[in-house]
Amino acid sequence: MLNEIQKEIFSKKHEKLHLSLLMEVLEGIVEFKSLTEEYQLDVLEITNACYRVKNELINDRVYDGFLEIFKENNELGEYHPYLTNVESEDVLEGKTIELPQRMLSTQKAYTFKVIDKWLDNVIKTGNMVDIGERDIEIRITPKLDGYAGYDDGSTLYTRGNGVRGRDISFAFERGLQVAKSGQRGLGAGEIVISKDYFESNLSNYFENSRNIQASIIAEKNIDKRVQKAMDEGAAVFYPFSMLENWEGKISDLRSDFDAITQNILVSCDYDVDGVVLECKNQKIKEKMGATRKHHRWQIALKSNDEKAQVEVLEVIPNTSRNGKLTPVVRIKPTKLSGADISRVTAHHYGMVRDKKIGKGAILEIVRSGLVIPKIEKVIEPANADIPDVCPCCYEDLKWVDDSLFCLNALACKDQIEKSIIHFFDTLGNNDGFGTATISNLNKHGVSTIYDIYLLENNAFKLSALGYKEKTVKNLQDALTRSRTVEIEDWRFLAAFGLNRLGLGVAENLLEHHSIESIFDLDTEELMKIDGFAKKTAVQLVKGLSSIKDVFQKIYALGFNLTVTPKKSEQPDNNSPIAGKIVVFTGAMTQGARGNMEKQAKLLGAKVGKSVSGKTDILVTGEKVGENKLNAARDKGVKVISEEAYLLLIKD
Repeated sequence: MLNEIQKEIFSKKHEKLHLSLLMEVLEGIVEFKSLTEEYQLDVLEITNACYRVKNELINDRVYDGFLEIFKENNELGEYHPYLTNVESEDVLEGKTIELPQRMLSTQKAYTFKVIDKWLDNVIKTGNMVDIGERDIEIRITPKLDGYAGYDDGSTLYTRGNGVRGRDISFAFERGLQVAKSGQRGLGAGEIVISKDYFESNLSNYFENSRNIQASIIAEKNIDKRVQKAMDEGAAVFYPFSMLENWEGKISDLRSDFDAITQNILVSCDYDVDGVVLECKNQKIKEKMGATRKHHRWQIALKSNDEKAQVEVLEVIPNTSRNGKLTPVVRIKPTKLSGADISRVTAHHYGMVRDKKIGKGAILEIVRSGLVIPKIEKVIEPANADIPDVCPCCYEDLKWVDDSLFCLNALACKDQIEKSIIHFFDTLGNNDGFGTATISNLNKHGVSTIYDIYLLENNAFKLSALGYKEKTVKNLQDALTRSRTVEIEDWRFLAAFGLNRLGLGVAENLLEHHSIESIFDLDTEELMKIDGFAKKTAVQLVKGLSSIKDVFQKIYALGFNLTVTPKKSEQPDNNSPIAGKIVVFTGAMTQGARGNMEKQAKLLGAKVGKSVSGKTDILVTGEKVGENKLNAARDKGVKVISEEAYLLLIKD
């Protein structure tokens, strides 16, 4: 049973989850994967909150397994808000602040084959910038398994969501040291504790080292044993730039890869879960760039592949928001990489058909690290278990390439509800519209996104649906908030859930065309955009046409959208003010101040609204007070006239 602290957390964190169901999940009686998305999220939030206050319900391996299952099964996948942010840090208080630079996650690989392909891409990119293979330098470091942070010399930040984190500088004030007696301000790193010290001094009191990290960043009540670990230099902030490393040529790495990586792993007295490889050549790094999630010039190799042969008990169809049926293969429970596995996912029903996966089939499954296990091969085939009708609405199914689809989009409960949930989850700027709420609204005839927004000003109807006054207000406030809180236009577009129009594709599209004009594009125009193949372009034209009326009705509700800058308007990083913080003050004579600010942004500058110690240039127009100018000069800001500024950018 739960202790008092765990019970208090449960009472605050759960929405609909019953305590008895939580206990059955924790005891393995009910599989986590069998829960609804809403219940899975409740379990994650409860177990994470208990973990953060050192009252664990499950160990970190089981929790990570739950995370991977949630990522696999929720409709947003890895883009679900719970997964795109570091797990809730309930031990911390205070507002989030912008990080000095984005902290991206690391691209992961589990085989040398993937690493080899990455090395080929590095070589290919090197050739594009006139750097031959012999001149390419690769750096390998341990992949620390600690608590990520960023130290700019004055503030220590948590990673947060990669853009905004929390100020945990108090950790240094209470005794946290930089590893190897290093200096502050070395950027990204992780809070870790010596493995030897943990085993000798703390393993009897803490289940794992992550509990130590949680105590270090807890604002109150630090454990005295953890304090001692910091005082003795065993618990440290380890900047990545100070890690033991191997540096060398690609040819040397390929010829002795296993020995090199093994030496890196054994050299580290901290918990690690792999190695990180990165290209050191700056020109190659700039050319390779980054995705929204990770740098292309960096990759992590994680090991620990485990295989098992399992018997199939049944294949369960699951209808997604776009009508595609995903085959979930239930197997006899098997322990793999420390986790009890009872289900694996086949890619599509074409795979079930071709490989003859059905009751009684024997499969070989593999689990790499802590990821969801996958079907490696079929050892003994059986009669393929293929459904004829949708498990939700019982409509006949149709084959499209290798997938089965339910085409009853307007009446299939699963498709209707999952599409609406996807919309609100993708917006990510409101609470209240989870699975239970959407299902209840749909049951009472509120079955479109537009219909839901009509409830924003219809408290009577919400009351008639059985919601109490406080809940009615909360739901209406959530709808108002989702319209008025600023969000990116590409996120709004992606929320409509078109196939092949995820967050990245939507942003790419809106970097070339306005959101109002995309419905008039044809296939040829889309194919002119880098990354849009013919198949994608054809599907998008068809998809955009299908949602045009719905989109325009919802768009007309007045969402607060940030317009994506167009590629043709990207900043000029070669200008004399590129990277500078520029502030304009006074009445300008050569044009409107707003136009000058826009021009400065196109030249790569950051435009400020007021002078601070970080301001580089103050551009002055007419009628500027002398006190204001002197105050700027006292802060070391360069003060120039409008005429001098125009000459500067002209040159």
